[in-house]
Parts: sequence; structure tokens; C-alpha cells
Amino acid sequence: MPKLRGEAFWRETLRSAHYVVAPMVDQSELAWRLLSRRHGAQLCYTPMLHAQVFLRDANYRRENLYGEACPEDRPLIVQFCANDPEVFVQAALLAQDYCDAIDLNLGCPQMIAKRGHYGAFLQEEWDLLQRMILLANEKLSVPITCKIRVFPDIDKTVKYAQMLEKAGCQLLTVHGRTKEQKGPLAGVASWEHIQAVRKAVNIPVFANGNIQCLSDVEECIRKTGVHGVMSAEGNLHNPALFEGRNPLVWEMAEEYLEIVRKYPCPLSYVRAHLFKLWHHTLQVYQQLREELAKVKTLEGIIDVNRELKLRCQEEIANQKEGEKPKEGLPFFHWICQPYIRPGPKERCRENGDSGTEKGVRGKRALEEEEDGNSELLSKNKQKKKLRNPNKSFDPSLKPKYAKCDQCGNPKGNKCVFNMCRGCCKKRAFKEVADCPGHGLLFKTKYEKSLSWQHSQRGIQTPEISQRGDAEVGETAVLKEAGASTG
Repeated sequence: MPKLRGEAFWRETLRSAHYVVAPMVDQSELAWRLLSRRHGAQLCYTPMLHAQVFLRDANYRRENLYGEACPEDRPLIVQFCANDPEVFVQAALLAQDYCDAIDLNLGCPQMIAKRGHYGAFLQEEWDLLQRMILLANEKLSVPITCKIRVFPDIDKTVKYAQMLEKAGCQLLTVHGRTKEQKGPLAGVASWEHIQAVRKAVNIPVFANGNIQCLSDVEECIRKTGVHGVMSAEGNLHNPALFEGRNPLVWEMAEEYLEIVRKYPCPLSYVRAHLFKLWHHTLQVYQQLREELAKVKTLEGIIDVNRELKLRCQEEIANQKEGEKPKEGLPFFHWICQPYIRPGPKERCRENGDSGTEKGVRGKRALEEEEDGNSELLSKNKQKKKLRNPNKSFDPSLKPKYAKCDQCGNPKGNKCVFNMCRGCCKKRAFKEVADCPGHGLLFKTKYEKSLSWQHSQRGIQTPEISQRGDAEVGETAVLKEAGASTG
């Protein structure tokens, strides 16, 4: 059967999907996709998968795609990040029998994508992208799709989209933000860019950005003319978004946890989902937030979820007539609703900062030290501080390490050569010496090998014995070195 393309692919294979759950790293796993499909989602993407890892690691393939067959989880698009045509296509060939299309991620703006040279950081390399899509379109039995971010300039964005279409892309998702718009600097997505792309190409287009409720979906389709709308954060905070409902948080949480029992996933995924679902409630019950962060089992997470439910039900029972939601929320905190990410200035005000330095510091919370001086701490450091209140991150207070004479890395405290282990190992092997501090016993083992040879061979002529013993001893040392480096 010939491969469907463009509009026919969207209409027949994707069943004219309008409501789409975005590919989200560690968040659009099978259990979450099934929950979203039960509540209005018509098409889902897998989390972003790394093509190189998918190609070489059978466990990675099994955990992310080759698990239990689930007929409910279709139509499904598998997304890969990649920067090599051959690697991308070989990974896609391993995945194509488990999905309806393969998507190339050209939209990830995070630092890890910059370091790995993929996602939105390929958007200037048009020759490479053409080769990747051409090869995939030629080799795969399923269509190739792309998810992109826009350029500041609309005309360049349109040319970019047309280039991808010409190379063989059969469906394009356009996130209406540039790669610089992320985190507290995300701002509003440009539907104007999306509309321009939709008018300029002849393949189906999905829109992504500014989607918090069903009315946003309808407005986006009306204004841009796209075939479908994709949601990420809006879906995470309210998996019933595409139904146009705002259910009680514990209803969604309990349903999700039941699905996880049937289709297990890493505990970190489950915890992250509950942090999103219970986001507003966890601002009220901070102690339960800490418990959810520390819990080590699925049953423990279920217990925290149950306690949150009981607290909310008790709050509802004690509610006064005519009482309104606090903190400017549209609904009470126990109801699924959007989380509006604060901009840099708002973030600074939340954390007690004056908003100086043009809000750059707003990305990280400020924590007051005991001596009254404020220190800029990342979220990671704040967690460490929570576990150990006496911990200090002052560089001047860090212990000073003596450096290796050879490479500058910290040396071993008991090293006889004043080196790090790697340099010590090379020198000890070369000189047939011992370093007890690093547990390297080349000389001792060499001498033992000589002694063993004497006991096996008996007395020989000095010249022959010396040469034979040296050869055997050298072999033993080489074997030891090989074993320790292997």
C-alpha cells in the first residue's frame, strides 16, 4: 500500500485530528497519553526520544516504545531529536512499525539541545535538514513530520516551512515562539507567524502556543486556519482541556494513578505529573509538597494524593457561602485550571526582588541567608539547602584540593606520586611500582608472579630464568592493567 501524504495522511491516518497532545520529555508517556485520550485528545506524540540512544540501546527502545501493545494509543507519532541523517533514519526504521508517523524535533530550545546540537539549534542548517528529511521520506514506510519554532522574521519563517515541505515533510507543527522565548521569557506565541505558514504551504499545519483552555483552541483554529492545535502545559495542568471541562484535581490524579498501575512508568514521571495537577493546592499545603518530593514508591504517592484530596474536601465542607477563589485564580485551587507562568518582573516581585537588572535574576528564586544577605540560588541548590540548612554555596568556603602534578585534577591524598588516579596508574604501570593509596600493586604482583614461576619451573640457568621470569611477569602486569582499564 502506497504511503499517504499531506492532507490524505491527516484525514485518513490521523483521523482528521484537531486536538493534539504535544511531545514532552518524560511527560507524554503511555499512561498520560491514555488519560488524555479518554478526555478528548485525538492524537498524541511520544516524549522526545534521542535517535542515537534509541539506535544503540535495546532497553531504551523497550522502555519508551516497545512496551505492552495498546490499541487505544493510536494514532501515535514518535518524535526523535537527531543531527545525523543516517542515525535519524536508522532509529526511525526501528520505530516505524509502532507508530503512524515519525517526527523530527526542530523546536526544543533548552540548553541540553544546544549542547547536543539538535532541536531548535538546527534551524539555520537548511542543507542538513533537507538531507535528513529527504532520506527519511525515501526510506520510511510512514510519513515524516516536523515540529519547528519560528524566526523573528515572518518571511524567513515561511521560507523555512516551504523548504521543509519541499524536502518531504508531510505535516508541520509550528510553535509560535522563537528559540529564545522560553521559561520566564516565553511571552506570548505569535499566531501571526503560524497563520502565514498555514497560507504558504500545502501540507497540514498544527499550531502550538497560548493554549490554556478549549476556547483558546477554537480561537486559534479560527484565526490561523490550522488543521489542529497542540497543547503541552495546558494539557499537563488539565488533561480534560480538550473536553472543555475543569474537573476536580483528585479525579484526574486518581484516574491517572490507576492507569500507571496497569502501564507502569518511572516514579519521577508520576511525581512530576502530580506536581502539575496539584500545582495550586501545593502552594497552600507546603508540607505535603515536601512529602510528595521525598516519597519513594507509587503507594507513597497515592497516599499523598489521598491526603491532598481529604484536605481539599475538608476545606470545601468548611467553605462559607459566597466565598471566592484566592490568589486571583479563576477557580478554587482544587479544580484543574491553567497555570499562567509569571514573566521576569512578576517572578522578581514574587521572590522579593526589586526587578533590577531588567528582570534577568527573576528566573531563579532569591533566598535570604541567616546573616541577612541575599544569595541567588538555583532550584537544585534550594533543594540541597532544604535537606541541609547549614550548607553553604560560598565558593570561598569550599575546601581547597591539592592538584595532580601531571594534569591538574585533584590528587589522591595518599598517592606516592602526588597524582590523580589516572596519571598514577600510567606511571605505576610504566615503572612497575606500587601505590597503596590508589590500590595499584603492579610491583607486588610482578614479584608474586616471579615467585610463582620459580615454584613451577624449579631452578634454571640464571640467564634463561631471568628472561623467562621477566616475560611472564610482564605478561601478568599487562593482564592486570588490561583488567583494571576494561
